[in-house]
Amino acid sequence: MQTLRASKCGLSTSRLPSSILDVIDSLTKAGYEAYIVGGGVRDLMLGLSPKDFDAVTDATPSQIKEVFGRRCKIIGRRFELAHVYSGRELIEVATFRAPPKKAVTSATGMILRDNNWGSIDQDFVRRDFSINAMYYQPRKGQVLDFCNAMADIQCKTLRLLGDPVLRFEEDPVRMLRTLRFAAKLNFSIAPEILDVFTPEMTQLLRDVSPHRLYDESQKLFTMGHLHQVLPMLIDFGIWKQLFADIPPQITPFIERAAKNTDQRIQIGKTINPAFFYAVLLWKPFLERCDFYLSKGVVAVEARAQAGMDVLKRQATRTIIPRFAETFVREVWEMQSRLLNPKPQQIEALSVHARFRAGFDFLLLREKSGDETTQGMGEWWESYQNLSADEKERTIHQYNRQRTRKRRKSAEVAEAPESVVSDATEIEPLVRESESRSNRRSRNRTQSGSGGRDRTVMKNGAESGVDTDHPILKRKRVQRDLAQVTFGPIQP
Repeated sequence: MQTLRASKCGLSTSRLPSSILDVIDSLTKAGYEAYIVGGGVRDLMLGLSPKDFDAVTDATPSQIKEVFGRRCKIIGRRFELAHVYSGRELIEVATFRAPPKKAVTSATGMILRDNNWGSIDQDFVRRDFSINAMYYQPRKGQVLDFCNAMADIQCKTLRLLGDPVLRFEEDPVRMLRTLRFAAKLNFSIAPEILDVFTPEMTQLLRDVSPHRLYDESQKLFTMGHLHQVLPMLIDFGIWKQLFADIPPQITPFIERAAKNTDQRIQIGKTINPAFFYAVLLWKPFLERCDFYLSKGVVAVEARAQAGMDVLKRQATRTIIPRFAETFVREVWEMQSRLLNPKPQQIEALSVHARFRAGFDFLLLREKSGDETTQGMGEWWESYQNLSADEKERTIHQYNRQRTRKRRKSAEVAEAPESVVSDATEIEPLVRESESRSNRRSRNRTQSGSGGRDRTVMKNGAESGVDTDHPILKRKRVQRDLAQVTFGPIQP
């Protein structure tokens, strides 16, 4: 073990939030040892901005509860620890762990109980990666390095503490953490890890709770390097363990959505992790919709049932919370509403609670080459930037185009099959080469030539029209005008 000066490691209390200092000071004042440990220390040394900070102490969870009172909540069975609230911030405080006196593990070696308290010398051995095993005492300005972690940080190498096979068996989620840290920090994975990181080893993830795997998947989606870690999930065989019916390939739609998610995180925008689940499960959803439509199910019911089927199937790997499931299904349902909106509903759709998510989803589909969007992603994007008067004119124009399109579709549907298949068999009554002025002149000549021309037209001898043509066989129906009501109908 070596003791390093915090200043030489790039650490100082000025870079720490008041919440973590409050927890460390309160525990120290109560007579306990307390350190900042884990990813917060690592990220500060790498020049990054940590999302949160964790503390570790020699106080047991019950003793931590005594120090902080109502601000503390004890959680966890397998790994008991304390959540301490400092203002609006939540600090996770763990107790030094010791090797278990009697191992409580599953058949595959996964630790089921890990609540044996120990010293700091025993605690560092229980941690997964060397870069996460540096203990920082901000008030003393010291960093305790038990496993030469500083060298791994300088070499940008990800190394497990202990035998990789045993560490993965103890907690299979460490395989996910390996890929997440490698992608986020741009670290290389140590050769001894690569040797055992096989598809057979990833089968251990089946023993992990689907709830915990969902939490880990959210960390993958929100770390800001999603487009880098997705190929790694496929290469290391983890994709099949996380996603039930999603083919192990990165489509243009998934790739664009991943990059868009990373960009939003980098510029400080909020994201909903469930949105990426909607992207991943979009193809299985469409396939299930087609299945129900082929069975004659109404489109609305087909989409509803397909959504339930896909999400239920995914729950065998990662259980998506109910609120997130609702979000995913609403985003999918918005696609059909945004593709063919009724003119009178356009304004209401634009202020719908799920419009923004549905629109982003539609625009990503369109930009990734999905031709079924029919350009409506760009249409909605332009619509949002218009003034009130421009929106009204745009809706009116859209209504005219929609009516024209529906009328044309109806005409095609009602036309005889011979008309649709071969339009050249019909000879036009007026030749296209004949101008409008020539037709008027010919009509005046025919009307002034007396009964002979009318007889000729009636017989069809000189008109150029076959006497069997339907227009000559049509009989005039005499109407009784006394039974016709003119003007508005009285109730």
